[in-house]
Amino acid sequence: MPETYTVKLGTIIDEFSLETLYLPENGRDVQVSRCDINRSGLALAGFLDFFEPARIQIIGRAEHYYIMQFDHTERIKKISGFFEKSPVAIIATHNIDPAPEFEEMAEEKNIPVLKTSESTSNFMSALISYLNVQLAPRITRHGVLVEVYGEGVLLLGDSGIGKSETAIELVKRGHRLIADDAVEIKKVSAKTLVGSAPELIRHYIELRGIGIVDVRRIFGMGAVKLTENINLVINLEPWIQGKFYDRLGMDTEYTDIMGIKVPSITIPVKPGRNLAIIIEIAAMNNRLKKMGYNTAEEFNKKIMGQANGSDV
Repeated sequence: MPETYTVKLGTIIDEFSLETLYLPENGRDVQVSRCDINRSGLALAGFLDFFEPARIQIIGRAEHYYIMQFDHTERIKKISGFFEKSPVAIIATHNIDPAPEFEEMAEEKNIPVLKTSESTSNFMSALISYLNVQLAPRITRHGVLVEVYGEGVLLLGDSGIGKSETAIELVKRGHRLIADDAVEIKKVSAKTLVGSAPELIRHYIELRGIGIVDVRRIFGMGAVKLTENINLVINLEPWIQGKFYDRLGMDTEYTDIMGIKVPSITIPVKPGRNLAIIIEIAAMNNRLKKMGYNTAEEFNKKIMGQANGSDV
């Protein structure tokens, strides 16, 4: 069974500078476990068949003016059914002060009620994006993640193959380190993987013979980054004499990470090869492919065109 991740309501309050209308004791410690949120119109209208209390509930202008058209008795009737479902939290947008009955019922049921000055659509979009990252399924892989020319490059390979040394050389050449040794990978959407370093080892890199190095202090803040999308996987392996290695790049390989196929290449390692330069070229070439230009295919077309021309 996949592990479920949560984020504290207090963290969300701080992140979005939410104003507290009612917050029960230990309300900041309430755990939010769903990244999808819900507008409360149907629930306030009395349709509660598919109500999911684990979702944060949003009160926008439409919901507010709908409930305000009723008298006190009718409002209590409609709001009570909503609160009986014990939603994890309620957030009003547009700086709306919900009907007084909301605060009364919130105190009775110990349910947090908050508000923001943001518009409903903008706030919902930002909150969903934030929760998608915070609650994303994740795995940890042994490797190194660096940003090279705007591309997130995940270096994989056996211990001692030279991943950390290559990362340091890339940092010296102006690129940025995200994670060394352990890369925490989050699946934030159906197409996007985001990598980061566990907090304990963030900005540190291990070099055999030297020890632990603080990249941020030695090279400056511009040499590190907290997170980066994973755009390319590079597998480093010892050079095996006689093994066939792709020399044209016609075949596109992929590495499956949490159900997402990421373009990957294998680079053989042997003395004399400048891995940093090779990885720079690989990153630029991957970026070029995303822009619609495949060098290997263009080169093959020229060869085929020349061969067809010589046959005529």
